[in-house]
Amino acid sequence: MLITGATRGIGRATAKAFAQEGARTAITYHRSEAAAKELVEELGGPDRACALPYDLADPVSIAAAVRAVEDRWGGVDVLVANAQTWVWMNPEDMVPYQDFPMDFWLARYRENVEGHLWTVRQALGGMRERGWGRIVLLSSVTATHGNHGSEIYSAAKASLHGFVRGLMWTGDGVLANVVAPGGTLTESLEAVDPALLEKAVAETPSGRLTTADEVARLIVFLGSAANGNTSGQVIHPAGGR
Repeated sequence: MLITGATRGIGRATAKAFAQEGARTAITYHRSEAAAKELVEELGGPDRACALPYDLADPVSIAAAVRAVEDRWGGVDVLVANAQTWVWMNPEDMVPYQDFPMDFWLARYRENVEGHLWTVRQALGGMRERGWGRIVLLSSVTATHGNHGSEIYSAAKASLHGFVRGLMWTGDGVLANVVAPGGTLTESLEAVDPALLEKAVAETPSGRLTTADEVARLIVFLGSAANGNTSGQVIHPAGGR
């Protein structure tokens, strides 16, 4: 299996959850090679895991990562597309949408959409040939709920929702879904202003935020044989949001 962007947060938790189920796990990194190699050891060492460089903006890099898994283990049976390029305006940089420096933001949008489309394209042929495959794309509740300053981020994530609705017609034993968490307790969120966290909790019907491990367990279900026929769905592990 292949998990993109797995050196931290939900990606890291998902890699560990799949490893606990006995999966051989390839993880990708963009800059954090040391963190990726450390995670490989946690996953059982080179017999059970490997770390691969990967760049959402580079189709050559994407193809090389998928090919490396095919050469090592015979194919990608499960793809978890978790990598992303951050495209949310920082509060201190907030400007109206009409004043966005669009060349910069549109490049980030394309990475977050086209990068995943390329990754699925590279893995899908082998899945169909083998007659079995599971694809999970990571999105966000922001794609449907929106948020201040999230125009480009929300648009990119919403594109994945439309993509999976077409992808579900792939057939040949391949099931594809989107997992769209809300605020999730990861390293990044823990560094956020406590007042913003309190606001997020207050807006969550369950009264708390989701943990990365909880999201990971949902991804493991959707990416395993336990998922017998769920496809084309956008699922929100977000405490009711």
